[in-house]
Amino acid sequence: MSEQSVTPTAASRTQTNNLLRRDVRFLGNILGEVLVHQGGRELLDIVEQIREQSKALRADFVPELFDQFKETISSLSPEIRHQVIRAFAIYFQLVNIAEQNHRIRRKRDYEVSAGETVQRGSIESAVKDLKDRNIAVTDVKEILSGISLELVMTAHPTEATRRAVLDIHKRIAEDVMQLDNPTLTFREREKLKEKLLNEVLILWQTDELRDRKPTVIDEVRNGLYYFDETLFEVLPNVYEELERCLTKYYPEEHWHVPDYLRFGSWIGGDRDGNPSVTANVTWETLQLHRQLAIRKYEEKLNGLMDLLSFSTNLVTVSDELLDSIQKDREHVELKCVELWRNASEPYRIKLGFMLEKLANTRDESLKGTPMRYNHPNELREDLLVIDRSLRSHYADYVADTDLAKLVRQVELFGFHLMALDVRQHSKEHENAMAEILAKMHIVSDYAALSEQEKTELLHKLLNDPRPLTSSHLDYSESTRECLDVYHTIYRAQQEFGENCISSYLISMTQAASDMLEVMVFAKEVGLFRKEADGTIRCSLQSVPLFETIDDLHAAPGIMKELFELPVYRKAIESRGNLHEIMLGYSDSNKDGGVVTANWELRVALKEITAMAKAYDVKLKFFHGRGGALGRGGMPLNRSILAQPPHTIGGGIKITEQGEVLSSRYSMQGIAYRSLEQATWALITAARLAKYPQQEPAAEAEWDAIARSISETALTKYQDLIFRDPDFMTFFKESTPLPEVGELNIGSRPSKRKNSDRFEDLRAIPWVFAWTQSRYLLPAWYAAGTALQEYVQNDAKKLETLRTMYEQFPFFRSLIDNLQMALAKADLLIAKEYAHMIKDQSIRDRIFSQIEEEYKLTSKLILSITGQDEILDNVPVIQESIRLRNPYVDPLSYMQVQLLSELRDLRANEQDDPVLLREVLLTINGIAAGLRNTG
Repeated sequence: MSEQSVTPTAASRTQTNNLLRRDVRFLGNILGEVLVHQGGRELLDIVEQIREQSKALRADFVPELFDQFKETISSLSPEIRHQVIRAFAIYFQLVNIAEQNHRIRRKRDYEVSAGETVQRGSIESAVKDLKDRNIAVTDVKEILSGISLELVMTAHPTEATRRAVLDIHKRIAEDVMQLDNPTLTFREREKLKEKLLNEVLILWQTDELRDRKPTVIDEVRNGLYYFDETLFEVLPNVYEELERCLTKYYPEEHWHVPDYLRFGSWIGGDRDGNPSVTANVTWETLQLHRQLAIRKYEEKLNGLMDLLSFSTNLVTVSDELLDSIQKDREHVELKCVELWRNASEPYRIKLGFMLEKLANTRDESLKGTPMRYNHPNELREDLLVIDRSLRSHYADYVADTDLAKLVRQVELFGFHLMALDVRQHSKEHENAMAEILAKMHIVSDYAALSEQEKTELLHKLLNDPRPLTSSHLDYSESTRECLDVYHTIYRAQQEFGENCISSYLISMTQAASDMLEVMVFAKEVGLFRKEADGTIRCSLQSVPLFETIDDLHAAPGIMKELFELPVYRKAIESRGNLHEIMLGYSDSNKDGGVVTANWELRVALKEITAMAKAYDVKLKFFHGRGGALGRGGMPLNRSILAQPPHTIGGGIKITEQGEVLSSRYSMQGIAYRSLEQATWALITAARLAKYPQQEPAAEAEWDAIARSISETALTKYQDLIFRDPDFMTFFKESTPLPEVGELNIGSRPSKRKNSDRFEDLRAIPWVFAWTQSRYLLPAWYAAGTALQEYVQNDAKKLETLRTMYEQFPFFRSLIDNLQMALAKADLLIAKEYAHMIKDQSIRDRIFSQIEEEYKLTSKLILSITGQDEILDNVPVIQESIRLRNPYVDPLSYMQVQLLSELRDLRANEQDDPVLLREVLLTINGIAAGLRNTG
């Protein structure tokens, strides 16, 4: 290609890719220096030998070289092997840092080279699209008032990075970013290299493994880390950009965008299967949320104190400001803050009183007094007093920037920072209800009642104002804890506002009674009240979580039954005719396989939405996606656009699982881009819902085809997972499942019960173990057979699937997710894991079945997409996987060797903590190498 034919954009893209390679090489060389410094030249030579052999095998698989490669690994002494594992694992940490930095660089590079061109997927592109389609400002306002996205952090930390390691990563990332600074002198670059060498050395000497399981409060603090470091600043920046674009394209309107984008959390509220999450822990969590919010406001007010040095010797401030200062003098006693002594600087005097009131907000004994802020609106109003005064003497710039941003932060975060959801298993509620009703002699065995009898009884109890519980009765510990949670929610709403906890999620919702039990408990503490005139006051919504395939089938009927109960319907009306429903991607996938789970979720979304529309109820769907492909994982913007547009009318919630938090929110630039793309997707989806495109004439036919493919896939998947008596043996012995539970990455047990049953295994370790062993089976298995069963070597049917891939968004998303899974899987390495299975007949039979399905799925995907290789349509990801594999492979082979040795020891009732530690290090390393693994 001649130089003249290279566009500036293509040339700059090549240049930025070269910069990524520069950063990876630079960090790799620094790691090499650290290896020599710490382990001598011998350590570096061994690491390089293994790396070169692994790369050569990936380039051209030669059996003799493969044997040499395995011999090199198996001959390592335990001491050297330990260091080699850490070398590869830390290398991935550094590569991940370089790639994250590169994402920020690419965006900046685009903005520099594009000039006036609007970047695809940006907020401006969404607003410009509205303008280009001649959508009137009134309709734009309607779209914006109707969109809602809440991102909910969960404590599923299968990306097992410690806080200490995250801090090191952040410092390395900031230093590497400085390499792009063209003004650095030669000496400054040398000092930067010395600093990075020191940081990598610190990383090498920092233990990446926790010596104990984190407590729930540890997990809470880990989640708050992202608010402290990025989200508190980035979230209002997204709003600011949206308002800038709206003003640019619709200048006739003064824009203040409604609060459409928020964060929530399960951490400290999710007690399903985690006995460590108690009512006291939930209360402590809420206090930590408030403490961080107040501290961030104090930082901001102190910053304003530096800025707002305006003097009444030069400007005239508003009488409103002076009156508010006088009112503060009368009511606020300064203890924490000294009064600003320069009387001619009134803004600083006002800010001093505001800082005192903020400090007093921590003190519950001052509740209700003017000594503190009793509601965030009071803080907001003080800020607006300052805003109006600033504008009165033409200090608009500071009002439009620093002050406006702080006002937005108060609107977004209040004093509760983010909403906390409470979640509990439906069986826990039933057990508590049975005990309470028996003690009150209402029914001796509630659990034995039919579903109709339970529903009728609970409906009657909701209409009855009399209490069910008494402080004079003794309850079991589990029932007392169940009741304490509701008392804590009531207390929290009184102290932090109703928005701090308003959703109570019910795992394994299988009947209307599961929902009504929560409402009856809410009534006991005043969260649900029926007034004398019949009106209902309800500040807590019971939210069903439909998880399994059977639950998804039952969901429309369950919700219909509830909507027809008069007292429940009035409770919905009291909450604006909006009802939240959660759909679980993990358990439906574990239960029915990836093809069927995706299909059944689509069907459930449509059927529940249609049913609710008949009752004039708006729905907010809560999508429980994981980070891994086998748990519904995909980029945030794609997960929004994957929903049928008409199903997002009441808003949307999506889980942000622990394993994706650091990759999405540890750096401000990446956090901003992720939330910007989410906003673009949200506005785009809302436009499609308001102005629906005509469905292709063939969509009904395509739905029927997808349904038949799903039915075949379900049979194929369950034949192996549920009906093969040897499957669990294969799974446990050919993956590191038993050892994953020994990695101290979460406070919650890996099983709901102390049971070896497949049904009691959580979806997270299920997917994590398959990913570690490179099968990635939950993310693709049964798809090939299902597609082949439809095609049957019929060229016309294959052409139909190709058309569906081009024109049917659901099918395209499914096929592309299958591609990603197939690309990350590696059955050559998986076969090494299979060698750990003791019974050769089980190993050979099941592995050959999996291998055959993998080949068939790959073949069908390539036929449908017309590609030569998997992921040809996403060359950037294809290349990233290709470059990472040679570095992940050695860790996989070492993991197999270590697992074999450890299990042999344990079979003889012996153990080796050093050996276990090495296994856990390989788990961490493979997780870092493959990313989004659980």
